[in-house]
This record gives sequence, structure tokens and C-alpha cells, in this order.
Amino acid sequence: MTQPPTDPTAPGASAEELAALEQLSYEQAREQLAEVVRALESGGSGLAESLSLWQRGEKLAQVCQARLDGARALVESARERGADPTAS
Repeated sequence: MTQPPTDPTAPGASAEELAALEQLSYEQAREQLAEVVRALESGGSGLAESLSLWQRGEKLAQVCQARLDGARALVESARERGADPTAS
């Protein structure tokens, strides 16, 4: 069974659909991930839908991690500049 093309994590998803997930803020991705988790935990989905939700959740988790990693790098950079008054 094929997944709908509107699912940005579907195997045949377009670059635009995948890019849409990449454009989410951390808060948006986290909220969507929480919705996916609630849907999976409810147990009311069939196998195909559960797999699609799982794939979307994995991608959303990657987006969240990327945002956190970026924030961590910015904080570290700011700390290093603060520790070295000659750094620009």
C-alpha cells in the first residue's frame, strides 16, 4: 500500500515536502512530535498508518535534535567569545 504524497516522510515525498519539515521551528516540530506520539500510544491506527506516523516522528525528532544542536553550538560560541575578550 502506498502512502499519500502529502506525508513529508513518505518514501516518494517531494523535496518540497521534506523541506517543509526542515523549516519548522523547534517548538513546532516538538508539538507535532508530541501529536505523533499521542496518536501512536492511542493504538487506534492500523499498521500502515502506524508506520507512517513512526517515520514522521523519526523525521520530527531529527529536526528537534538539529535545532537543539544548533542552539548548543551558538551558546558554546558565545561562551568562548565571552572568555576571550580578543575574540570577535
